[in-house]
Amino acid sequence: MNRKTIVGIVFFVAALLLSSSVFIVSERNYALVFKLGEWQRTIQEPGLYFKLPTPLENVVYLDKRIQTIESGDTERIQTSEKKNLIIDSYIKWRISNPLQFYVSFGDSTYAAQNRLGAQIRDALNASVNTRTVRAVISQERDVVMAEILNNVEERAKPLGIQVVDVRLKRIEFSQEVSDSVYSRMQAERKQEANSLRANGAAESEMIRAEADRKVQEELAQANAKAQAIRGVGDAEAAGIYADAYGKNSDFYSFYNSMNAYKSIFGSKKDLLVVDPDSDFFRFFKQSDGNVSSNEQ
Repeated sequence: MNRKTIVGIVFFVAALLLSSSVFIVSERNYALVFKLGEWQRTIQEPGLYFKLPTPLENVVYLDKRIQTIESGDTERIQTSEKKNLIIDSYIKWRISNPLQFYVSFGDSTYAAQNRLGAQIRDALNASVNTRTVRAVISQERDVVMAEILNNVEERAKPLGIQVVDVRLKRIEFSQEVSDSVYSRMQAERKQEANSLRANGAAESEMIRAEADRKVQEELAQANAKAQAIRGVGDAEAAGIYADAYGKNSDFYSFYNSMNAYKSIFGSKKDLLVVDPDSDFFRFFKQSDGNVSSNEQ
């Protein structure tokens, strides 16, 4: 071979060695450097780095970003009341210790997600099994999520994983629980409606009774006032009659008799059966209409 060919080969080999000795770590990754299969160092900062040419040293990259695991199938979990809930959840996690993660799972995030999925199912069961439906759905939902987070975080930490967050996206009743809940809600609403009707009827009776009482009181007061007015009027009338009688008793007797005749003989069909010589007709016997005191 001539010199040019040798120089070209040397440059090619040098370039190949150089390219296999230089590697770039991005801000999204960790880099684990291994020498003949034995771990040497972990690189967490982005930049340009050097190593021995492959296969003396090789680099394994791991994703340092926060990743999400969503439950593929809804979890059917039983409460303390032996009622099934359908729960969807997700977990946010990231690699916190690249070497521990690699020892546990290699460079497979799929294996890590399977392990975390199993752990979150166990934690869900542990938290939900001890609570009622009402507590899981509304009263203690945040507490349940915090318990699951702490549970999974403790179990994931030795694996080189940091659990950032755990959320319950959807909690629904299973069909049999839904039917039971709807029946109970209907019964509660019906009971409440009956109670409101009963209270309304009782209040209505109270209002009517109060109104009747007030009417009776008003009528009693009006009757008492009317009786008082009648008494005063009767007393005044009696006084007037007495005064008139005292002034002219003959005329008073004559006037009363005329009113009596007028009242009795007001209609041609009226019939009066009485002795003609009775005192009632004494004024008919006198042509001048005067009556002596002895005749009275």
